[in-house]
Amino acid sequence: MQQLPKTMKALVAFSQSDYRFVPDYPVPVCGPDDILIKTEGCGICAGDLKCQHGAAMFWGDATQPAWAQAPFIPGHEFIGVAVQVGSNVSGFAVGDRLAADQIVPCGKCRFCKTGKYWMCQPHEIFGFFDHLNGGMAEYIRLPKEAVVHHVPDSLPIEDALLIEPYACSKHCVDRAQIGCEDIVVLSGAGTLGLGMVTYAKLRHPSKLIVLDMQDNRLQKALEFGADIVWNPAKVDVVQEIMALTGGYGCDIYIEATGHPSSVVQGMQMIRKLGRFVEFSVFGAPATLDWSIIGDRKELDVLGAHLSPYCFPYVIENIANGTLKTKGVVSRTFRLEDWKEAFDFATGRHGDLKVAFKF
Repeated sequence: MQQLPKTMKALVAFSQSDYRFVPDYPVPVCGPDDILIKTEGCGICAGDLKCQHGAAMFWGDATQPAWAQAPFIPGHEFIGVAVQVGSNVSGFAVGDRLAADQIVPCGKCRFCKTGKYWMCQPHEIFGFFDHLNGGMAEYIRLPKEAVVHHVPDSLPIEDALLIEPYACSKHCVDRAQIGCEDIVVLSGAGTLGLGMVTYAKLRHPSKLIVLDMQDNRLQKALEFGADIVWNPAKVDVVQEIMALTGGYGCDIYIEATGHPSSVVQGMQMIRKLGRFVEFSVFGAPATLDWSIIGDRKELDVLGAHLSPYCFPYVIENIANGTLKTKGVVSRTFRLEDWKEAFDFATGRHGDLKVAFKF
């Protein structure tokens, strides 16, 4: 195998309150069943931010156990090139450009055995476990259980960085089961929301309406295929939907903000027998009168998690231009500047996708 450095630059979470840039972290060892890739880039996900901010779904609280296992290297939105390939690995070679599903399925649990690998019971995801380092480092080990995909060498890095988030967007829209007569409201036009817009447009809904608090994101949503955009800070979006639908409400509401108010808003504007799809990772609980779901509207409420079987479609259709990507990766940083990068990734400065480039 190719001789590599023994150490690498890495961002390491030693605990919830102790994230550090380490210039000489050990390079992962490539075993006979593994692939080792040299990282080209890694996006910063809202989940990475919420983990760093101490969200209970990662670190546990009085009602749920801890899931993340420190010390770990964050990052699951990565792209890289194979520099070592284990002797037992087939179908991949040194020099291949690769991406991988976020989850590394065990292959043994009831979900994996029935093809539902994205809900694998152990649920180990790159970038949250001490034995499964993520992409905020110069090298990443892909174990034999990883779901690995080839990526065209010709795909610009700014587009390749959107493969993982757009794959999540596709799965969410697929869960919504959009038909050509549906009026669809998509709340949130961040990176994932824009991925949903460009894919949902291909489902030809009657109307695709996008909500966001930032006008620059709404403009991008129009470019990507939205028919109507509204800023809830400027208009009464529930009233607007009711006026548009003769008082019935939208057929489908996709929640992609992660803010509790968006959940309440969606429940107000969705019609009876409508379909509500929840995508986001929340930093705080959402409080809701659940009688809306049952007694008042009899809604279908669906979740959307990860991106099963979506990577091949997304890679092909980003590459051929069917899925729009222009301007979504708005800023890149060196790993050394991770604190600034995480700050910009919050969107408070107007950015969409923020990423590290190596």
